[in-house]
Amino acid sequence: LQLDRTETAVNNLNPAFAKKFIVDYHFEEVQKLKFALFDQDKSSTQLYEHDFLGEFSCTLGTIVSSKKITRTLLLGNGKPAGKGMITIAAQELSDNRVITLSMAGRKLDKKHPIVTASLCSHLQVIKYTLDPVWKPFTVPLVSLCDGDMEKLIKVVCYDYDSDGGHDFIGEFQTSVARLCEAQDASPLELECINPKKQKKKKNYKNSGIIIVKSCKITRDFSFLDYILGGCQLMFTVGIDFTASNGNPQEPSSLHYINPLGTNEYLSAIWAVGQIIQDYDSDKMFPALGFGAQLPPDWKVSHEFAINFNPRNPFCSGVEGIVQAYSACLPHIRFYGPTNFSPIINHVARFAAQATQQETASQYFILLIITDGVISDMDETRHAVVQASKLPMSIIIVGVGNADFAAMEFLDGDSRVLHSYTGEEAVRDIVQFVPFRNFRNVPKETLAKAVLAELPQQVVQYFKHQNLPPINSEPA
Repeated sequence: LQLDRTETAVNNLNPAFAKKFIVDYHFEEVQKLKFALFDQDKSSTQLYEHDFLGEFSCTLGTIVSSKKITRTLLLGNGKPAGKGMITIAAQELSDNRVITLSMAGRKLDKKHPIVTASLCSHLQVIKYTLDPVWKPFTVPLVSLCDGDMEKLIKVVCYDYDSDGGHDFIGEFQTSVARLCEAQDASPLELECINPKKQKKKKNYKNSGIIIVKSCKITRDFSFLDYILGGCQLMFTVGIDFTASNGNPQEPSSLHYINPLGTNEYLSAIWAVGQIIQDYDSDKMFPALGFGAQLPPDWKVSHEFAINFNPRNPFCSGVEGIVQAYSACLPHIRFYGPTNFSPIINHVARFAAQATQQETASQYFILLIITDGVISDMDETRHAVVQASKLPMSIIIVGVGNADFAAMEFLDGDSRVLHSYTGEEAVRDIVQFVPFRNFRNVPKETLAKAVLAELPQQVVQYFKHQNLPPINSEPA
């Protein structure tokens, strides 16, 4: 499927194309792109009639996470196409500005005034005064004026009635550009006019004054803003090697690798990892196991590197995780219990170190894949509550057909999670998905479900910390 084409740059070996390709961005999908360059010698629109200069393939996530990339152009056989290079830059086109207004009234005609701007649904009622002071309110700039600072908007003032039949006081038209002239030291005063009264009364001046005390435009930063700003998603995998999984050499085991080279653990790793790996520049990911006895002393460990290198538990890309997982299976003994807290605390320590930078530069994602009931529920609840204060999210994928009620409990969609000490989680950071619901659907569907809440969790954390994207531009 061809998305679009640039214009033709005539007699130029270093063209900077003006044409922009507009692509809908979906974080939870692998969006593959191919860029191909041709030397146009004819007027034909058929590409095969022009000289092929080279191509470059990547995912949209790779471009977004880097914001700007330069790569070598390749021939169809994968070899370099001479010295040709291609540079691709990404930018967000959506308008995420918001406007915050602080307004008051003076000598309004009625006693229960409410004020509203066209397309603004935020109404405030101030009772028993002709000189109201409304609380500041914020609305998206796109909703208010389609993002056009000069577009006229209508501001209307009513006298509130509890039955909904509000009485019209007056109105005026203005623009966001005009409203932005208001400052704390120099408020903007606008006459509230009732056209009917204006026509009937010769000495009519106004039905009161609306005072714009302050007007401020800021950006409501999105997940894409943080990624384009340079935030890295730091991915860690935690794998359940408890005895309830069964002997990995037997087909009944959840760790049995079938002739197609997969199982539910590998499917979950691939589904999540292939998305996340685009957002980490070095693509080196820690992979940890829990619930197994390790050689040579066969002690149980709930926090071990599956590559058996505790000083360097990192694997190169998702392929590296898969290789380390397959290689470790014959060398460990499945045991128990199913303890989550050691791995959660392991990742939380690194997330805590990232907070010392005081920038939106890193966010940690722990994927736990498990088959059974959590043994250390109190400790896990406490670990999750503490982690909710950090740049960190936890994704739990339940494999097999066990009772996953405890996992649902940790996922705070319908309730606030509490520690055994009574402390509340600052925010919901857990997403639980049972793999059995996605066995007969494309792996892309699993990825969407698993990663559905992650962008919101990332934005929520950095907003709570008042941290803008690293390279954000002023509104």
